[in-house]
Amino acid sequence: MALHSPSPRAQDAQQSPAEHGTVMTTAAAKVLAVTRIAVGFIFLWAFLDKLFGLNYSTSSEKAWVNGGSPTKGFLSHVSVGPFESLFQDIAGAAWANVLFMLGLGAIGVAVLAGVALRISAISGTVMMLLMWAAEWPMAQYNSAGELTGSTNPFMDYHIAYALVLILCALTYAGNTWGLGRIWNSLPIVQRFAWLR
Repeated sequence: MALHSPSPRAQDAQQSPAEHGTVMTTAAAKVLAVTRIAVGFIFLWAFLDKLFGLNYSTSSEKAWVNGGSPTKGFLSHVSVGPFESLFQDIAGAAWANVLFMLGLGAIGVAVLAGVALRISAISGTVMMLLMWAAEWPMAQYNSAGELTGSTNPFMDYHIAYALVLILCALTYAGNTWGLGRIWNSLPIVQRFAWLR
């Protein structure tokens, strides 16, 4: 009786997931889904608070539906960095308000639902980089010579949010506890991969 070594398929079945090249475990996919939902909720909540003035960062009298400006408060107080005057100039502009609110709302809904994560990652990263530039954490002092309160010369929550959005897009995080699989099966999404 001859001894046979296991077939390649049998060897593959005997290997652990890590040895076989699997990176994402079921537990990791669930943690990533919770992270995706949390970040989506952060974007959506910011949109709702600025739209309706839920009295967290935006009072009801400063709500967009009551004539307030979602960008004026933040951008008009920019007092640091090389783009200080640019941000102050666009503070409260109608086009800036519309783009900002459209971005917050669309990113929030898409990330919560687990759809269009590539578009959300790109647009969210652009938004976060612009907000990072407005706060310019590299500066220790603002234009009035006061301490900025920056805790790190580069890394802040804007960069962390951008990285989470990118991670969610690259790992198809919408497939777990989201509508990612349904979204990705749509004919238009299959035709235009950038819609994923």
